[in-house]
Amino acid sequence: MTTSLICRPIFLSIAIILLSLSSAWGQGKPAYQLFNQNGKKVSYGKMLKNITKADIILFGEFHNNPICHWLQFELAKDLLGDKLVIGAEMFERDTEKELADYLSGKMDDAALDSLVRLWPNYETDYRPVVDLAKEEGIPFVGTNIPRKYASLVYKKGFEALDTLSAEEQSWIAPLPIAYDPELPGYKKMLEMMSGHGGENLPKAQAIKDATMAYFMLESHQPDGISLHLNGTYHSDNFEGILWYLKASEPDFQYITISTVEQNQLKKLNPEHKGRANYILVVTETMTKTY
Repeated sequence: MTTSLICRPIFLSIAIILLSLSSAWGQGKPAYQLFNQNGKKVSYGKMLKNITKADIILFGEFHNNPICHWLQFELAKDLLGDKLVIGAEMFERDTEKELADYLSGKMDDAALDSLVRLWPNYETDYRPVVDLAKEEGIPFVGTNIPRKYASLVYKKGFEALDTLSAEEQSWIAPLPIAYDPELPGYKKMLEMMSGHGGENLPKAQAIKDATMAYFMLESHQPDGISLHLNGTYHSDNFEGILWYLKASEPDFQYITISTVEQNQLKKLNPEHKGRANYILVVTETMTKTY
C-alpha cells in the first residue's frame, strides 16, 4: 500500500498548517529553521543525508508543537526504505500487544483507544506516524516504562522495582540499571524543582531513559535505522536515553535532534548550541496542539 492510503480527516489540520507555512515562507516569515550543533544553518535535505548514516535517531520534540510532529512524519516517510523501526515514548510496554494487534489489523481504532493509554493529543500528533507504520508494514514499538512504575521509583526509589513480578519487570529495562546522579541533566532537574521530590526525582527520569534505550536496542534491525520519538529532555545534550544507548552499544552511530523555540530564526541562540546534532528551531508564536 502507498502512504496516500493513510490520509484521513485528522490530516486536515496538518494540511491547514502546511498551507499557512507555505504562505509564511512566501512572505518572508518561515515557521522553522534547522541548525547543526555549531549553530550553522542546514537544509532538511542535508540533515536527511547525514541521518541515513545513523543506526538510531532520537528526535526530541515539544509534545504540543505541530512542526515537530509534521517533521517527524516527513522524516519517517523519507526513511521507509532503510529497514526502519519507529519507537515512541508515548506508548508504554505493558500495552505492546495491543499496539501490535492494531498495527497488524487485528484491532480497530475504537479498541485501541479503549485498551491503550493513548495521550490526549494522539489523534492529531501521533496517529499519522502510527498509521504510516501500519500501512507500510514497518515495526512501531512502544518503549516507555508503564507510568505507575516510574511513579513508584519517584516515591520509593529503584529498590521498589525489586518487588514487582517477573512479568512486570519484563516491561522495564533489566534491573539493576546503571545510574549516574552527576549527569548534568539529572542535576539540573533537581535544581529546576528546587529539590522537590528529593533524589528520587531524577531516578524516575533515569528509569524511563533506561527503559526506552533498552527497547529501542531490542527492536533495532541489523543494518537498519531506528527512529525514536521522545520529549527533548530525554535526549538533550547527548544525555538521557543516549547515555544508556552508548553504555550498551558504544559502536553504534547515533544522531540526536532537539527542538527549541526562539523569537527569531536567523541564527541559533548561544544557549542552544551543542544541544544536539541538529536543532529544530520553531518560531515561538507557532500554534500549539493543546
